[in-house]
Amino acid sequence: MTDITTEKARVGAPSSQPFINGFTEEGESLSPVNAAESKSPLAGDAVKRHSHGGGVGIPDSSRAGRLTSYKLADFKPLTGMEEDWRFTPLKRLRGLHTDVLNGAAPSVSVTAPDSVTVETVGRDDRRIGSAAIPEDRVSANAWENFSEATVITVPAEVQVDGEVTVLLTGQGTEASAQHVVIVAEELSRSVVVLDHQGTAVVSENVEIVVGDGAQLTVISLQEWNDDAVHASSQQVKLGRDARFKHIVVSLGGDLVRVTPSARFTAPGAEVELFGLYFADAGQHLEQRLFVDHAVANCKSNVLYKGALQGRNAHTVWVGDVLIRKEAEGTDTYEANRNLVLTDGARADSVPNLEIETGLIAGAGHASATGRFDDQHLFYLMARGIPEDVARRLVVRGFLNEIIQQIKVPAIEERLTAAVERELAATNH
Repeated sequence: MTDITTEKARVGAPSSQPFINGFTEEGESLSPVNAAESKSPLAGDAVKRHSHGGGVGIPDSSRAGRLTSYKLADFKPLTGMEEDWRFTPLKRLRGLHTDVLNGAAPSVSVTAPDSVTVETVGRDDRRIGSAAIPEDRVSANAWENFSEATVITVPAEVQVDGEVTVLLTGQGTEASAQHVVIVAEELSRSVVVLDHQGTAVVSENVEIVVGDGAQLTVISLQEWNDDAVHASSQQVKLGRDARFKHIVVSLGGDLVRVTPSARFTAPGAEVELFGLYFADAGQHLEQRLFVDHAVANCKSNVLYKGALQGRNAHTVWVGDVLIRKEAEGTDTYEANRNLVLTDGARADSVPNLEIETGLIAGAGHASATGRFDDQHLFYLMARGIPEDVARRLVVRGFLNEIIQQIKVPAIEERLTAAVERELAATNH
Protein backbone atom coordinates (compact mmCIF):
# COMPACT_ATOMS: atom_id res chain seq x y z
CA MET A 1 0.00 0.00 0.00
CA THR A 2 1.33 3.40 -0.94
CA ASP A 3 1.76 5.91 1.88
CA ILE A 4 -0.99 8.49 2.06
CA THR A 5 1.05 11.51 2.95
CA THR A 6 0.36 15.16 3.59
CA GLU A 7 3.42 17.35 3.98
CA LYS A 8 3.59 21.09 4.59
CA ALA A 9 6.81 23.04 4.16
CA ARG A 10 8.01 25.44 6.79
CA VAL A 11 6.86 29.00 6.34
CA GLY A 12 9.22 30.89 4.07
CA ALA A 13 9.71 28.11 1.52
CA PRO A 14 8.67 28.76 -2.12
CA SER A 15 5.05 27.91 -2.83
CA SER A 16 3.13 27.54 -6.06
CA GLN A 17 -0.11 28.42 -4.24
CA PRO A 18 -0.04 31.99 -2.91
CA PHE A 19 -1.91 32.52 0.32
CA ILE A 20 -4.87 34.87 0.36
CA ASN A 21 -4.43 37.87 2.62
CA GLY A 22 -6.59 37.56 5.71
CA PHE A 23 -6.79 33.77 5.68
CA THR A 24 -4.86 31.03 7.42
CA GLU A 25 -2.80 28.37 5.71
CA GLU A 26 -5.83 26.07 6.01
CA GLY A 27 -8.14 28.57 4.31
CA GLU A 28 -9.94 29.70 7.47
CA SER A 29 -10.81 33.37 7.75
CA LEU A 30 -8.89 35.27 10.38
CA SER A 31 -11.69 36.49 12.60
CA PRO A 32 -11.57 40.26 13.27
CA VAL A 33 -12.29 39.54 16.93
CA ASN A 34 -8.67 38.44 17.29
CA ALA A 35 -7.78 42.09 17.59
CA ALA A 36 -9.87 42.42 20.73
CA GLU A 37 -8.32 43.86 23.84
CA SER A 38 -8.24 40.57 25.75
CA LYS A 39 -4.80 38.95 26.02
CA SER A 40 -5.73 36.25 28.51
CA PRO A 41 -3.45 33.21 28.25
CA LEU A 42 -6.31 31.00 29.36
CA ALA A 43 -9.26 32.20 27.30
CA GLY A 44 -9.51 32.92 23.59
CA ASP A 45 -9.69 36.54 22.47
CA ALA A 46 -13.23 36.01 21.21
CA VAL A 47 -14.49 34.76 24.56
CA LYS A 48 -17.12 36.84 26.29
CA ARG A 49 -15.83 37.18 29.82
CA HIS A 50 -18.03 37.09 32.88
CA SER A 51 -17.66 36.41 36.58
CA HIS A 52 -17.04 32.70 36.03
CA GLY A 53 -14.63 33.09 33.12
CA GLY A 54 -15.36 32.05 29.56
CA GLY A 55 -18.66 32.62 27.85
CA VAL A 56 -19.75 32.63 24.24
CA GLY A 57 -17.07 31.98 21.62
CA ILE A 58 -17.28 31.84 17.85
CA PRO A 59 -17.68 28.20 16.77
CA ASP A 60 -15.43 26.82 14.03
CA SER A 61 -13.65 30.13 13.46
CA SER A 62 -10.11 31.09 14.40
CA ARG A 63 -8.73 28.77 17.08
CA ALA A 64 -8.42 31.84 19.28
CA GLY A 65 -12.19 32.18 19.26
CA ARG A 66 -13.13 28.75 20.59
CA LEU A 67 -15.45 28.72 23.58
CA THR A 68 -13.89 28.35 27.03
CA SER A 69 -15.96 28.39 30.20
CA TYR A 70 -16.18 26.85 33.67
CA LYS A 71 -19.97 26.59 33.23
CA LEU A 72 -21.44 23.48 31.65
CA ALA A 73 -24.53 25.45 30.59
CA ASP A 74 -22.37 27.57 28.25
CA PHE A 75 -21.67 24.49 26.11
CA LYS A 76 -24.49 23.23 23.92
CA PRO A 77 -25.40 19.52 23.99
CA LEU A 78 -23.20 17.54 21.63
CA THR A 79 -24.54 16.27 18.33
CA GLY A 80 -21.35 14.88 16.76
CA MET A 81 -21.43 17.59 14.09
CA GLU A 82 -19.10 19.90 16.04
CA GLU A 83 -15.56 20.23 14.71
CA ASP A 84 -14.08 19.11 18.04
CA TRP A 85 -16.29 16.01 18.19
CA ARG A 86 -16.81 14.90 14.59
CA PHE A 87 -14.45 11.93 14.95
CA THR A 88 -15.61 10.85 18.43
CA PRO A 89 -18.30 8.15 18.84
CA LEU A 90 -20.48 9.99 21.37
CA LYS A 91 -22.47 6.90 22.39
CA ARG A 92 -19.27 5.36 23.70
CA LEU A 93 -18.64 8.27 26.10
CA ARG A 94 -20.95 6.47 28.55
CA GLY A 95 -22.60 9.67 29.75
CA LEU A 96 -19.51 11.84 30.31
CA HIS A 97 -21.15 14.53 28.15
CA THR A 98 -24.73 14.15 29.40
CA ASP A 99 -24.88 12.78 32.95
CA VAL A 100 -24.12 14.09 36.41
CA LEU A 101 -20.70 12.64 37.18
CA ASN A 102 -21.34 11.30 40.66
CA GLY A 103 -19.50 7.96 40.43
CA ALA A 104 -16.38 7.17 42.43
CA ALA A 105 -13.38 8.84 40.82
CA PRO A 106 -10.21 6.78 40.32
CA SER A 107 -8.25 6.47 43.55
CA VAL A 108 -5.07 8.53 43.77
CA SER A 109 -1.80 7.27 45.25
CA VAL A 110 1.25 9.51 45.00
CA THR A 111 4.82 8.36 45.46
CA ALA A 112 7.16 11.32 45.86
CA PRO A 113 10.25 12.43 47.79
CA ASP A 114 9.81 14.53 50.91
CA SER A 115 10.75 17.68 49.02
CA VAL A 116 7.50 17.48 47.02
CA THR A 117 4.22 18.59 48.61
CA VAL A 118 1.11 16.48 47.97
CA GLU A 119 -2.30 17.75 49.12
CA THR A 120 -5.95 16.84 48.79
CA VAL A 121 -7.97 20.05 48.62
CA GLY A 122 -11.54 21.24 48.13
CA ARG A 123 -12.98 23.06 45.15
CA ASP A 124 -12.36 26.46 46.73
CA ASP A 125 -8.56 26.13 46.79
CA ARG A 126 -7.04 29.17 45.06
CA ARG A 127 -4.79 27.03 42.84
CA ILE A 128 -7.75 25.43 41.10
CA GLY A 129 -8.38 27.33 37.89
CA SER A 130 -4.90 28.88 37.88
CA ALA A 131 -3.84 27.17 34.64
CA ALA A 132 -6.97 26.08 32.82
CA ILE A 133 -10.50 26.85 31.72
CA PRO A 134 -12.55 24.00 30.22
CA GLU A 135 -12.48 23.99 26.42
CA ASP A 136 -15.29 21.53 25.77
CA ARG A 137 -18.50 20.19 27.27
CA VAL A 138 -16.98 17.02 28.74
CA SER A 139 -14.26 18.98 30.52
CA ALA A 140 -16.80 21.51 31.84
CA ASN A 141 -18.97 18.66 33.13
CA ALA A 142 -16.01 17.32 35.10
CA TRP A 143 -15.30 20.82 36.43
CA GLU A 144 -18.82 21.16 37.80
CA ASN A 145 -18.87 17.69 39.37
CA PHE A 146 -15.50 17.03 41.02
CA SER A 147 -15.54 17.24 44.81
CA GLU A 148 -11.83 17.36 45.64
CA ALA A 149 -8.54 17.74 43.84
CA THR A 150 -5.01 16.42 44.21
CA VAL A 151 -2.39 19.18 44.19
CA ILE A 152 1.28 18.31 43.67
CA THR A 153 3.79 21.09 44.22
CA VAL A 154 7.51 21.07 43.45
CA PRO A 155 8.93 23.98 45.49
CA ALA A 156 11.10 26.70 43.97
CA GLU A 157 14.67 25.67 43.08
CA VAL A 158 14.11 22.03 44.10
CA GLN A 159 15.59 19.39 41.81
CA VAL A 160 13.71 16.13 42.31
CA ASP A 161 15.73 12.93 42.07
CA GLY A 162 13.79 10.24 40.26
CA GLU A 163 10.16 10.79 39.38
CA VAL A 164 6.90 11.65 41.13
CA THR A 165 4.43 8.83 40.39
CA VAL A 166 0.69 9.45 40.53
CA LEU A 167 -1.16 6.13 40.31
CA LEU A 168 -4.80 6.62 39.32
CA THR A 169 -6.76 3.37 39.66
CA GLY A 170 -10.29 3.10 38.31
CA GLN A 171 -13.08 2.31 40.78
CA GLY A 172 -15.79 1.04 38.43
CA THR A 173 -18.04 2.03 35.54
CA GLU A 174 -20.07 4.82 37.13
CA ALA A 175 -19.38 8.08 35.28
CA SER A 176 -17.02 10.18 37.42
CA ALA A 177 -14.98 13.38 37.52
CA GLN A 178 -11.36 13.92 38.55
CA HIS A 179 -9.11 16.95 39.05
CA VAL A 180 -5.30 17.11 39.38
CA VAL A 181 -3.09 20.20 39.71
CA ILE A 182 0.68 20.07 39.17
CA VAL A 183 2.74 23.13 40.10
CA ALA A 184 6.44 23.38 39.26
CA GLU A 185 7.64 26.54 40.97
CA GLU A 186 10.45 28.79 39.77
CA LEU A 187 13.76 27.14 38.80
CA SER A 188 12.61 23.66 39.88
CA ARG A 189 13.32 20.46 37.94
CA SER A 190 11.07 17.40 38.08
CA VAL A 191 9.34 14.51 36.31
CA VAL A 192 5.72 13.61 37.09
CA VAL A 193 4.09 10.38 35.87
CA LEU A 194 0.30 10.08 35.67
CA ASP A 195 -0.31 6.33 35.54
CA HIS A 196 -3.93 5.41 34.67
CA GLN A 197 -4.93 1.78 35.32
CA GLY A 198 -7.97 -0.37 36.01
CA THR A 199 -11.57 0.20 34.94
CA ALA A 200 -13.13 3.65 34.94
CA VAL A 201 -15.51 5.97 33.15
CA VAL A 202 -13.93 9.32 33.95
CA SER A 203 -13.60 12.87 32.72
CA GLU A 204 -10.39 14.34 34.05
CA ASN A 205 -8.98 17.85 34.20
CA VAL A 206 -5.23 18.20 34.74
CA GLU A 207 -3.85 21.70 35.35
CA ILE A 208 -0.11 22.25 35.03
CA VAL A 209 1.77 25.41 36.01
CA VAL A 210 5.42 25.71 35.04
CA GLY A 211 7.04 28.68 36.76
CA ASP A 212 9.77 30.96 35.44
CA GLY A 213 12.91 29.01 34.60
CA ALA A 214 11.40 25.69 35.76
CA GLN A 215 11.86 22.40 33.90
CA LEU A 216 9.03 19.88 34.07
CA THR A 217 8.27 16.61 32.30
CA VAL A 218 4.76 15.13 32.58
CA ILE A 219 4.20 11.59 31.32
CA SER A 220 0.56 10.50 31.01
CA LEU A 221 0.15 6.73 30.66
CA GLN A 222 -3.23 5.28 29.68
CA GLU A 223 -3.01 1.52 30.29
CA TRP A 224 -6.65 1.04 31.24
CA ASN A 225 -8.57 -2.20 31.13
CA ASP A 226 -10.41 -2.89 27.88
CA ASP A 227 -13.74 -1.48 29.12
CA ALA A 228 -12.49 1.91 30.35
CA VAL A 229 -13.61 5.29 29.00
CA HIS A 230 -11.32 8.23 29.66
CA ALA A 231 -11.50 11.88 28.56
CA SER A 232 -8.60 13.96 29.82
CA SER A 233 -8.02 17.69 29.36
CA GLN A 234 -4.40 18.46 30.25
CA GLN A 235 -3.59 22.17 30.13
CA VAL A 236 -0.25 23.81 30.88
CA LYS A 237 0.64 27.45 31.48
CA LEU A 238 4.30 28.36 31.03
CA GLY A 239 6.27 31.19 32.59
CA ARG A 240 9.35 32.99 31.30
CA ASP A 241 12.16 30.69 30.11
CA ALA A 242 10.24 27.61 31.28
CA ARG A 243 10.90 24.19 29.73
CA PHE A 244 8.09 21.65 29.48
CA LYS A 245 7.98 18.16 27.99
CA HIS A 246 4.65 16.34 27.76
CA ILE A 247 4.40 12.68 26.72
CA VAL A 248 1.09 10.91 26.16
CA VAL A 249 1.03 7.11 25.84
CA SER A 250 -2.37 5.53 25.12
CA LEU A 251 -2.55 1.75 24.90
CA GLY A 252 -5.56 0.49 26.88
CA GLY A 253 -9.21 1.39 27.17
CA ASP A 254 -12.31 1.22 24.99
CA LEU A 255 -12.30 4.97 24.28
CA VAL A 256 -9.50 7.31 25.33
CA ARG A 257 -9.51 11.01 24.37
CA VAL A 258 -6.61 13.18 25.57
CA THR A 259 -6.57 16.91 24.77
CA PRO A 260 -3.33 18.66 25.79
CA SER A 261 -3.09 22.46 25.56
CA ALA A 262 0.04 24.57 26.05
CA ARG A 263 -0.07 28.33 26.52
CA PHE A 264 2.89 30.68 26.66
CA THR A 265 2.58 33.67 28.99
CA ALA A 266 6.12 35.12 28.78
CA PRO A 267 9.04 35.00 26.30
CA GLY A 268 11.76 32.38 26.18
CA ALA A 269 9.71 29.27 27.00
CA GLU A 270 9.91 25.96 25.15
CA VAL A 271 7.42 23.10 24.82
CA GLU A 272 7.87 19.57 23.52
CA LEU A 273 4.74 17.45 23.03
CA PHE A 274 5.19 13.76 22.24
CA GLY A 275 2.66 10.98 21.88
CA LEU A 276 2.51 7.23 21.28
CA TYR A 277 -0.65 5.21 20.73
CA PHE A 278 -1.37 1.64 19.64
CA ALA A 279 -4.99 0.79 18.81
CA ASP A 280 -6.37 -2.74 18.62
CA ALA A 281 -9.64 -3.96 17.12
CA GLY A 282 -12.55 -1.78 18.21
CA GLN A 283 -10.47 0.72 20.18
CA HIS A 284 -10.88 4.46 19.72
CA LEU A 285 -7.79 6.47 20.74
CA GLU A 286 -8.00 10.21 20.15
CA GLN A 287 -5.47 13.00 20.65
CA ARG A 288 -6.32 16.67 20.12
CA LEU A 289 -3.70 19.23 21.07
CA PHE A 290 -3.43 23.00 21.02
CA VAL A 291 -0.29 25.14 21.24
CA ASP A 292 -1.03 28.83 21.78
CA HIS A 293 1.90 31.07 20.87
CA ALA A 294 0.57 34.25 22.46
CA VAL A 295 3.92 35.94 23.21
CA ALA A 296 7.19 36.48 21.40
CA ASN A 297 10.28 34.26 21.14
CA CYS A 298 8.93 30.88 22.23
CA LYS A 299 9.46 27.44 20.71
CA SER A 300 7.30 24.34 20.35
CA ASN A 301 7.88 20.93 18.84
CA VAL A 302 5.20 18.24 18.44
CA LEU A 303 5.64 14.62 17.37
CA TYR A 304 2.95 11.93 17.76
CA LYS A 305 3.25 8.40 16.39
CA GLY A 306 0.62 5.68 16.29
CA ALA A 307 0.10 2.11 15.14
CA LEU A 308 -3.22 0.41 14.41
CA GLN A 309 -4.27 -3.19 13.95
CA GLY A 310 -7.57 -5.04 13.79
CA ARG A 311 -11.05 -4.36 12.51
CA ASN A 312 -12.49 -0.95 13.49
CA ALA A 313 -9.34 0.16 15.29
CA HIS A 314 -9.56 3.94 15.06
CA THR A 315 -7.10 6.67 15.98
CA VAL A 316 -7.51 10.42 15.73
CA TRP A 317 -4.84 13.09 15.92
CA VAL A 318 -5.67 16.77 15.54
CA GLY A 319 -2.92 19.33 16.10
CA ASP A 320 -3.75 23.03 16.35
CA VAL A 321 -0.92 25.55 16.51
CA LEU A 322 -1.85 29.23 16.74
CA ILE A 323 0.76 31.98 16.28
CA ARG A 324 -0.82 35.23 17.38
CA LYS A 325 0.22 38.57 15.95
CA GLU A 326 2.17 39.37 19.12
CA ALA A 327 4.22 36.16 18.85
CA GLU A 328 7.14 37.42 16.79
CA GLY A 329 10.18 35.16 16.73
CA THR A 330 8.11 31.96 17.15
CA ASP A 331 9.72 28.68 16.10
CA THR A 332 7.30 25.75 15.83
CA TYR A 333 6.83 22.43 14.08
CA GLU A 334 4.30 19.61 14.47
CA ALA A 335 4.16 16.16 12.91
CA ASN A 336 2.01 13.05 13.12
CA ARG A 337 2.92 9.60 11.73
CA ASN A 338 0.60 6.58 11.61
CA LEU A 339 1.40 2.99 10.69
CA VAL A 340 -1.58 0.84 9.65
CA LEU A 341 -0.78 -2.82 10.26
CA THR A 342 -3.97 -4.58 9.08
CA ASP A 343 -7.05 -4.03 6.95
CA GLY A 344 -10.08 -2.57 8.68
CA ALA A 345 -8.19 0.05 10.74
CA ARG A 346 -8.56 3.80 10.27
CA ALA A 347 -6.32 6.72 11.21
CA ASP A 348 -7.50 10.33 10.97
CA SER A 349 -4.77 12.97 11.07
CA VAL A 350 -5.41 16.72 10.85
CA PRO A 351 -2.55 19.21 11.37
CA ASN A 352 -3.62 22.86 11.57
CA LEU A 353 -1.34 25.87 11.55
CA GLU A 354 -2.74 29.39 11.98
CA ILE A 355 -0.35 32.32 11.61
CA GLU A 356 -1.17 35.94 12.32
CA THR A 357 2.31 37.41 11.88
CA GLY A 358 5.05 36.82 9.33
CA LEU A 359 7.83 37.87 11.73
CA ILE A 360 8.67 34.36 12.92
CA ALA A 361 11.71 32.11 12.95
CA GLY A 362 9.82 29.25 11.34
CA ALA A 363 6.63 27.20 11.38
CA GLY A 364 5.45 24.05 9.70
CA HIS A 365 3.57 20.79 10.00
CA ALA A 366 3.47 17.32 8.49
CA SER A 367 1.25 14.25 8.50
CA ALA A 368 1.73 10.76 7.07
CA THR A 369 -0.37 7.60 7.22
CA GLY A 370 0.44 4.35 5.48
CA ARG A 371 1.53 0.73 5.65
CA PHE A 372 5.01 -0.72 5.83
CA ASP A 373 7.80 0.57 3.65
CA ASP A 374 8.45 -2.31 1.27
CA GLN A 375 12.11 -1.33 0.96
CA HIS A 376 12.59 -1.71 4.71
CA LEU A 377 11.02 -5.16 4.64
CA PHE A 378 13.06 -6.22 1.61
CA TYR A 379 16.27 -5.04 3.28
CA LEU A 380 15.60 -7.16 6.38
CA MET A 381 14.28 -10.19 4.53
CA ALA A 382 17.26 -10.16 2.16
CA ARG A 383 19.40 -10.73 5.23
CA GLY A 384 17.55 -13.86 6.22
CA ILE A 385 15.00 -12.37 8.61
CA PRO A 386 11.51 -13.94 8.24
CA GLU A 387 8.80 -11.55 7.07
CA ASP A 388 6.78 -11.63 10.32
CA VAL A 389 9.88 -10.86 12.39
CA ALA A 390 10.91 -8.12 9.95
CA ARG A 391 7.52 -6.45 10.26
CA ARG A 392 7.74 -6.46 14.04
CA LEU A 393 11.22 -4.93 13.91
CA VAL A 394 9.93 -2.12 11.70
CA VAL A 395 7.08 -1.35 14.14
CA ARG A 396 9.42 -1.39 17.13
CA GLY A 397 11.77 1.03 15.43
CA PHE A 398 8.89 3.27 14.39
CA LEU A 399 7.51 3.64 17.93
CA ASN A 400 10.80 3.54 19.80
CA GLU A 401 11.55 7.16 18.88
CA ILE A 402 8.80 8.23 21.28
CA ILE A 403 9.62 5.70 24.00
CA GLN A 404 13.18 7.01 24.12
CA GLN A 405 11.87 10.49 24.96
CA ILE A 406 10.59 9.28 28.34
CA LYS A 407 14.06 9.01 29.95
CA VAL A 408 12.71 6.86 32.81
CA PRO A 409 14.23 3.38 32.33
CA ALA A 410 11.53 1.46 34.22
CA ILE A 411 8.75 3.06 32.19
CA GLU A 412 10.64 2.63 28.91
CA GLU A 413 11.04 -1.08 29.64
CA ARG A 414 7.38 -1.39 30.60
CA LEU A 415 6.18 0.29 27.41
CA THR A 416 8.54 -1.72 25.23
CA ALA A 417 7.05 -4.87 26.74
CA ALA A 418 3.52 -3.53 26.18
CA VAL A 419 4.26 -2.88 22.50
CA GLU A 420 5.61 -6.43 22.21
CA ARG A 421 2.34 -7.76 23.62
CA GLU A 422 0.36 -5.70 21.13
CA LEU A 423 2.42 -7.04 18.25
CA ALA A 424 2.12 -10.60 19.51
CA ALA A 425 -1.68 -10.32 19.20
CA THR A 426 -1.44 -10.57 15.40
CA ASN A 427 0.83 -12.06 12.83
CA HIS A 428 2.47 -8.65 12.55
